[in-house]
Amino acid sequence: MTQPSDDPAATGVPTCYRHPGRETWIRCQRCNRPICPDCMRDAAVGFQCPHCVHKANQGSRQNRAMYGGERSADPRLTSYVLIGINAVIWLVITATGGARSRLADVFALAPTGLCALDDGSGRYYPSVNDQATCAMLPTTTWHAGVADGAWWQLITSVFTHVEIWHIAMNMFALFLFGPALEGIIGRTRFLAVYLLAGLGGSVMVLYLSNENGSTVGASGALFGLLGALLVTANKARLNSQWLVQNLMLGVIVTVVGWQAISWQGHLGGFLGGAAAAGIIAYAPKGNRSLIQWGGLAALTIGLVWLALVRIVQLG
Repeated sequence: MTQPSDDPAATGVPTCYRHPGRETWIRCQRCNRPICPDCMRDAAVGFQCPHCVHKANQGSRQNRAMYGGERSADPRLTSYVLIGINAVIWLVITATGGARSRLADVFALAPTGLCALDDGSGRYYPSVNDQATCAMLPTTTWHAGVADGAWWQLITSVFTHVEIWHIAMNMFALFLFGPALEGIIGRTRFLAVYLLAGLGGSVMVLYLSNENGSTVGASGALFGLLGALLVTANKARLNSQWLVQNLMLGVIVTVVGWQAISWQGHLGGFLGGAAAAGIIAYAPKGNRSLIQWGGLAALTIGLVWLALVRIVQLG
């Protein structure tokens, strides 16, 4: 005579794959293996086994960028979008008169307003510093500056180009350096670094450039990308020789063409990008995202405050 078995598996009853002696009718939603109450893990729908949860967590960690945030599925995408924005603005400026385009005057970074002659010569009345007086003079146009309330120029100038060689060189540099940095820090942090570098360059222009001049171009933001790449490479102890070489090349070009190139924007952009990347790369892992975004917000506030101080001085 055969005694009945106490083993659920022997009677055809499903048992936990990790605890064979435990009867269960619950299955993992991912792998469909039977799991007992001790092995059940809450999921969005139903329950999962510990093995599937572990695999999902591993995949999640692999999808994280080096310094937090989600890794970009395509690190080139943001750079392509930025290149597209710059190209569209350049095309509109070219179609509306190039150097004489009103849009170029509106978007370019000018510390103070100018009362310029309409003959395209670039001449202006240095003694006229307000729109009302300029309106009384014949064949003149008032070009507002940041000190006159054109605050948007701090950012729009970073996306503005007039000469084709200028946009071609800058967009090629963005194509080279942008995807490399986005691949390291992720999309949102990359965009934050780019914009803060551009803002840093604009603030430096306000302080060190000719008050009656104007500045356009993404060069400051691009020097910021170089600064950010140097900081992140140094933090990760990677070989940064090619970055130093490109930085030295940029410095040489800036020095040689200092009369036509905004070294102020380059310097401010480099410092702004390096500072933003330093906040991202050196933030402690505990509460990393909170510290990073808090630090970037503080940097933004600091740059805006510096701009406001200079605007008051210029006014």
